[in-house]
Amino acid sequence: MFSAETLHFLTDLRSNNSRDWFQANRARYDAHVAGAAQGFGDALAAELQRLAGRPVTPKLFRLHRDLRFSKDKTPYNAHVHMSFSAGGPFAWLVGIDPGGLVLGYGALGFDAALLGRWRQAVDGPGGPALGAELTRLVALGHRLSAPELKRVPAPYPAGHPQADLLRRKSFAIWQDQHPMAMAYGPGAPARLAQALQVWEPLRGLLAAV
Repeated sequence: MFSAETLHFLTDLRSNNSRDWFQANRARYDAHVAGAAQGFGDALAAELQRLAGRPVTPKLFRLHRDLRFSKDKTPYNAHVHMSFSAGGPFAWLVGIDPGGLVLGYGALGFDAALLGRWRQAVDGPGGPALGAELTRLVALGHRLSAPELKRVPAPYPAGHPQADLLRRKSFAIWQDQHPMAMAYGPGAPARLAQALQVWEPLRGLLAAV
């Protein structure tokens, strides 16, 4: 499971982001990040499976950064990002980095088929309910990722009631204010599963996408 040692390693990695430093500290990574993530992921997936009523698959995002189009050539991500999918395009999201613990729900990128279904759902009878739920969550302090498009795509009118949602090519909603200690120790999966339940109404609305 994650511990304060996980955060210490990530903080040190942010300050020493080089292959030489990482290789010298590989044992710390294996014990407090990769190994901890496996145990945490399996345990949180089991908790979320009880919530979803179906199998949940955990995924640990890659350690190595994609440097192909980046001016920043530091080789490693100084964070732990995980997703938990119960099937379908949307997943629960967990992020741990030196800045804190972040929880989320969404899909970080739409393929062509999902984009079409998203726009159809947003423009359809369920669009107003989805928009209203997101307005409620934002008023409670949740953070929506920014839409990627500057304009509402054709053939939808610029003044569409769900214009913000139609301008999206991905979707994620986040909570940033969780204390890091929430992710530590054997009780963490149950604590995080309880916190993630805040998006159950949203998850129900997105089930048709």
